[in-house]
Amino acid sequence: MSYDYHIGVAYHKAYTHLVVQDGGGKVLRSGKVKNDPRSLGNFLAPYLENSHAVMGASRNWTVMYDWLDELCDDVVLAHPLKVKAIADARIKTDKIDATILAHLLRADLIPESYVPCEAARELRQALRERIFFVRLRTMVKNRVVTIFDRYPEQTRALREMSDLFGKIGRGQLELLSVSTIDREHIDRALAFIDDINQRIREAEKTIRRFSKDNADVKRLKTIPGVGEFFARLIAAEIDDVSRFRSAKKLAAYAGLVPSTYASGGKCWNGRIIKAGNKWLRWAFVEASIPAMRAEPALKFEYERLKATKGANRAKVAVARKLLTIAFQMLRDQRDYERRDALERPSDPSRLS
Repeated sequence: MSYDYHIGVAYHKAYTHLVVQDGGGKVLRSGKVKNDPRSLGNFLAPYLENSHAVMGASRNWTVMYDWLDELCDDVVLAHPLKVKAIADARIKTDKIDATILAHLLRADLIPESYVPCEAARELRQALRERIFFVRLRTMVKNRVVTIFDRYPEQTRALREMSDLFGKIGRGQLELLSVSTIDREHIDRALAFIDDINQRIREAEKTIRRFSKDNADVKRLKTIPGVGEFFARLIAAEIDDVSRFRSAKKLAAYAGLVPSTYASGGKCWNGRIIKAGNKWLRWAFVEASIPAMRAEPALKFEYERLKATKGANRAKVAVARKLLTIAFQMLRDQRDYERRDALERPSDPSRLS
């Protein structure tokens, strides 16, 4: 579609720099505006008819994106790492960034980022809140365990407990003879853990409310090792599986593909790439351990790869296989089918 006005947007927390170009690339207006819908609308008022805008995917991009979506005919979210003209610029200012974005938009050369629907965005926020609380709880528990180093004789048995912060473990912690300051630290940490647990329960209620009656979640829960939380997280981060042409594309999006170096006709594969959706990658890697316990075929594959590649690479390979299984299930709208460990599939990438 041909547009009359092309708007480049350099969005920041307090202000935004806008550049408006016509079809020939001439700058019609350039300047800063405060980050509120009224100021934005006043600045763009003469150029809103048959217009489209582009902005980079930065922190809290949804705020400006939604405002622009109300004003312009179309809004494009640019992938910041793929906009090489900005990433490789020697001189980088907000005005230059917005101008280059407008030029690329006019030439239809913007590498787009996927924009999830509002419901998916809200669910992601709820899921990430729970992740934050769980990680905070782990930090507090680790602080309690560090106190044990000062009492090696008394705490040797506590270190071997499977659930130190459960009912039995807490009873042992209360009987532990430590200094006054360490006792206060332990008691405050336990009270803090109780408070965090309450916050986690509340976050889980929110997650269930935002993902109620989600067929993809129910389907993903049939995969060994993928519980309710991981199923909801995977469904929210993938959102629409049809946007991926293959399982390889989804693996690249999740960052579960090896880095590649090629030169002079030779090719080397290294560790998995750092780019990608870290939440999706984390979910599949964490789910790989319980999945191997529950599914003999995955355990067999892990042991086979571990012998030659090592434990870490084998674990990542199982995570990649879980991702492939999830992609096939969501694409074909079917549940997981268990397979005997000794049954060797004709296609190693297909386990369901």
